[in-house]
Amino acid sequence: MKVVLQRVSKASVEVSEEIISSTGPGLLLLVGADKGDSNRSADILADRILGLRIFEDEAGKMNYSIADKRGEILAVSQFTLSGDISKGRRPSFSTAMEPLEARKLFDYFVDKLKESGLVVRTGEFGAKMIVRLANDGPVTFMLEG
Repeated sequence: MKVVLQRVSKASVEVSEEIISSTGPGLLLLVGADKGDSNRSADILADRILGLRIFEDEAGKMNYSIADKRGEILAVSQFTLSGDISKGRRPSFSTAMEPLEARKLFDYFVDKLKESGLVVRTGEFGAKMIVRLANDGPVTFMLEG
């Protein structure tokens, strides 16, 4: 699995000109699944994300996690994270997990995040979405597991 994690002051997802999900201060997660990814991959990434100390303390140092801050999470499925652009001009998605399997893994990942007790919202799996965010920092990390 691949996750692009962004610390945000706010984020939202729009489908068919309607906002279907939004979040306040916290994290926006763009989540992709490749063939061979498993629940174990999701467990590792969820644990890592919940524990990452990327929120500033009173001295301006990154000492707090999303769990410490009790922030919100917006997780959005992102098929194109599995794209291979190393050859030619059109991305290849041959390593991407099949949609039904990817949806199950995405849902499992979201459930793992929810076990923390934090507010976790999602986009609409497989839909064409408009994702808006106000990146706080900016702070952005790429995680793989």
